[in-house]
Amino acid sequence: MSKKSSSRSKIDYYNRKDKTRKWFLIVCEGEKTEPNYFRSFPVDTKVINLHIKGEGKNTKSLVEKAIELKNKDEYDENDRFWCVFDRDRNPQNPNDSQNFNSAITLARNNGIDVAYSNDAFELWYLLHFHFYNTGMSRQGYQNMLTKLLGYEYKKNSETIYEELKSRQQNAIKHAKRLLQEYDVSNPETDNPSTTVHLLVEELNSFIPKS
Repeated sequence: MSKKSSSRSKIDYYNRKDKTRKWFLIVCEGEKTEPNYFRSFPVDTKVINLHIKGEGKNTKSLVEKAIELKNKDEYDENDRFWCVFDRDRNPQNPNDSQNFNSAITLARNNGIDVAYSNDAFELWYLLHFHFYNTGMSRQGYQNMLTKLLGYEYKKNSETIYEELKSRQQNAIKHAKRLLQEYDVSNPETDNPSTTVHLLVEELNSFIPKS
């Protein structure tokens, strides 16, 4: 099975010549789960202005909202833009799979990076503990997290970042390995898979070095 690269070049924001404070906009599908997690990153606010919005929208409509926000006057071409969303399966909509892939394409064509998860954002949390390459239901993710955490997992947790922080490098390693499981990338069928680690790595580059 061939392996494809899932890494991206890292940006050293502390050694770059341009020290101007930049906007970093993250537009999330969830209204609390993902925003609570990403707001917990201790980024240097003298370097970036981290702006996180939980829209309660999904896939294409979320990307369209991100594009709308990106085109506002306060942002410029040097700012960073991300969308965070899941592969929401809708048996009532025969086009839901195409909507997922087309949303990713639409975002990238408009200068917006995507941290997607197939099937749920909680996959990213699970990867902090073990490598998983078998899909499960969303309830299954929550049940597994409850077992691994040793207490009932709550989707809107405001402390999950700190609780998982010591295991984060394992999650990054497992997420990259998981993408390598697929010979040809097809996000809507690659279950499980996630690119949340790409956003996490970039946010980490804004955390002051101790």
